Amino acid sequence: MLGRGVPHGRAAARPAQGVPNTARMSSAPVTVAIHRAVSPDRVPEVTAWVQAGVRLANRWDGFLGSGWIRAAEGAGDWIMLYRFADAARLEAWERSDQRLRWLADGEGLVEERRVERRTGIEGWFEPPVRQDEPTGPPLLPAPPRWKQSVAIWLGFFPVNLAFTALVGWLAPPFEELDVVLRVLASTLVLTPVMSFWVLPWVTGRLSGWLHATSRRA
Repeated sequence: MLGRGVPHGRAAARPAQGVPNTARMSSAPVTVAIHRAVSPDRVPEVTAWVQAGVRLANRWDGFLGSGWIRAAEGAGDWIMLYRFADAARLEAWERSDQRLRWLADGEGLVEERRVERRTGIEGWFEPPVRQDEPTGPPLLPAPPRWKQSVAIWLGFFPVNLAFTALVGWLAPPFEELDVVLRVLASTLVLTPVMSFWVLPWVTGRLSGWLHATSRRA
């Protein structure tokens, strides 16, 4: 999952198609979403290959996490995601000899359908769409806005509360600053904390709920 899949006969080092330059140059965390087709009789092999890639990427600087989801029980469509702290370290991983060797090991196991890169919060919420059905629905439903809001609030409230209490205890004069300066300082500190650590952790724990479909007809 941690890089492009290598369909049979495709060169491993070939760069991903359709990747926007803005994603490559961004200093924000980058989420890569890959739609791959997996033959049902090769699921054990693909699972072992993916897990090997995760173990390898876990040792790489800037790696924030990964996961994969099947479109439905028994389906051959897999959505694979991984995330790096910024585009520079993502590119370093994608160009590394370790990754290229890992891709070579997976040659012929999967068929890649689409690769997308997203920066910012939306990369954790929005699933990729199918390339073989460009006008059809996503493989997974995007969470409704209210669920996204709940997930963000569940992360932001305890972090903001802890920051306010800690600063008030360690630096009482901070409370005497103008409100604009206090808000400026808190947002400068808490925004990267939310983006790099809290939001990825919260959305990972709530993934099943975020993407759950309604039981109503």
